Amino acid sequence: MNKSYEVEYCNLELRFDRRHIQQLIRDLIQDGYSLYWSENESIFIISVRTGRKLTKLRFQRLATGYKLVGDYVIKDAKLAEWLEKLIGDLRGHAVVKRFKDRQILIENILFGEVIRLVEINGMEHRVIYQKGPVLDTEKMAEMYASQSAEQQLESLQQELDRELEALYEALQKGDKELAEACKEKLRKLRMKLIRLEW
Repeated sequence: MNKSYEVEYCNLELRFDRRHIQQLIRDLIQDGYSLYWSENESIFIISVRTGRKLTKLRFQRLATGYKLVGDYVIKDAKLAEWLEKLIGDLRGHAVVKRFKDRQILIENILFGEVIRLVEINGMEHRVIYQKGPVLDTEKMAEMYASQSAEQQLESLQQELDRELEALYEALQKGDKELAEACKEKLRKLRMKLIRLEW
């Protein structure tokens, strides 16, 4: 058996609410871990002792809940199991590197699911598993452009709503000058929308 057990979690992102964090603390204590925690207005830290090593799990405070972020090197098999169960249960994202003898296994996890598994032996590397088609840079650019267009569309829609509201108020007050200015803005926004939808 490989005694130098090591798993590295990179770009880890898990979302929690306070109840999940409290449950995690209870479960880790029940499993025999020695730990303590601290928090301030921006971060919640759980420090877990594994042998002589202290692992600090950092939870960034969000508007609604918390987000476990960062890169972690875990040398305790049981704690690594905990983290992987959390990634699956909470549909998190991570790049997991498992070091075993002279071999490295790299898992790309997206929404709690392994989408790519690569094995590295010395200078050689091979893809063991790849979910779905491989995205080339052109496809990635297309996806980004379509998302960008969607965001622009949403922003224009909000602007359109505001302008319609301003036009309604101008008509209610009988302010013809302001109403005409609003109509002109609405015409320009309509042209932008037409261009985006094509």
